[in-house]
Amino acid sequence: MSPQEIARELATKRSSPLLHEDTGTAHATKTTTIAVVGLGYVGLPLAILASRRGYKVVGFDIDEVKIAQLQEREANFLNDDDAEAFREAKDLVLTDNEQELNAADTFIVCVPTPVHENHIPDLGPVISASTIVGKHLRRGALVVIESTVNPGVCERISLPILEKVSGLSRDDFHFAHCPERINPGDAKWDVRTIPRVIGGLNPESLDRAATLYESLIEAQIVRMKNIKEAEAVKMVENSFRDINIAFVNELAMAFDKAGIDIVNVIRGASSKPFAFMPHFPGCGVGGHCIPVDPYYLIRYGQENGFEHRFLMTARRINSGMPIYAVQMLDDMLRSRSGKFDRRRKSSLRGVQVALLGLAYKRDVPDLRESPALIIKKELEKRGADVRTYDPYAVGASSEKTLEDALVGADAALIATDHTLFRTLSPQSFEKYGVGVVVDGRNCLDKESFLGTGIAYRGIGRT
Repeated sequence: MSPQEIARELATKRSSPLLHEDTGTAHATKTTTIAVVGLGYVGLPLAILASRRGYKVVGFDIDEVKIAQLQEREANFLNDDDAEAFREAKDLVLTDNEQELNAADTFIVCVPTPVHENHIPDLGPVISASTIVGKHLRRGALVVIESTVNPGVCERISLPILEKVSGLSRDDFHFAHCPERINPGDAKWDVRTIPRVIGGLNPESLDRAATLYESLIEAQIVRMKNIKEAEAVKMVENSFRDINIAFVNELAMAFDKAGIDIVNVIRGASSKPFAFMPHFPGCGVGGHCIPVDPYYLIRYGQENGFEHRFLMTARRINSGMPIYAVQMLDDMLRSRSGKFDRRRKSSLRGVQVALLGLAYKRDVPDLRESPALIIKKELEKRGADVRTYDPYAVGASSEKTLEDALVGADAALIATDHTLFRTLSPQSFEKYGVGVVVDGRNCLDKESFLGTGIAYRGIGRT
């Protein structure tokens, strides 16, 4: 089904277009009221920021439960500054009622863009959000897509839907893409301070969107020549990181066999003041960007008759790291005498394993695409008795405290380098009888384990 057919099918679900009073040409309206569609890690901080800047803001999400929580000012993923501003932003409207969108003259779409199990991009949320915005779009308004999409999606998918559902033409409103950039848990680089790139459907749309973001953030605005370039920027950023992480992960696995400490090697290479950027190995790549966006670029290449072999190889390497970490633990248990029988197919069967960390990143509660979830599944598949603890994702943990996770555990596997876990010492494990530690984030002091009774290995740190 073509994008036009998708838009036509969606438009026919409405009995008649919800048109608004003509307010003039597309060039006349200025931003006074912003509707942020999608209130997750990207949308909510942006809505809070816009409210702080003096705009009238309507935060919209289709998730009724989420809206109820946000109305009570519950959002554990906000940094301290945003959390305080959120509590004070009494005029920020948070709703799942579409009619509240009628007042908006600017719409910013911040819905997620996941991939299906077969790694094909799932554009359902973007299609749905574009349909909702189209119902309330009026002449002269601005629509910005912040959701991460592969090149061409904004103009082939979102724009036709907006036109069909609203009954307006693309000349009647402004349209732009400003790919989201956010780094959860980073006190320095947040929604206010990270530079942004913007592509517009035409020069007027670019000016309108750039002016808006210049009023919102305290960072550089880079104007791209067109929307496709802006879409491609986000793909390149995260694919770059995925490729470099895959490179050091592959080195880590090779150096494991050679007895070379990859972290020491990277430290040495980092002394070169140019042409080297340190990346570090680990038990997997998580979050909603790095393990997802390369698949969008891969798919885009396929649609245009090109095969991204380099990207696919990087994805395969990084996707295999959770299993590698589990196998490392299995091998360590197999090599130990006494309690663990080497003759068993899996040395993990019946073993009590404390899995430390469920979130994909340090000091955040975000579980999206977390390699820890794959590790947990693989440990259980091999017969281990897994207890989990994450101080930021307590509701997802099987244990309430770190002590509960470690008491009686035979082994520990660190999947997330939360600050709490980075303070652990050999004595922290010894007092609970933990004999084997796999450091999936290389966050502990390897040297401190030498001469102790604990078997310790990091990723690439034999």
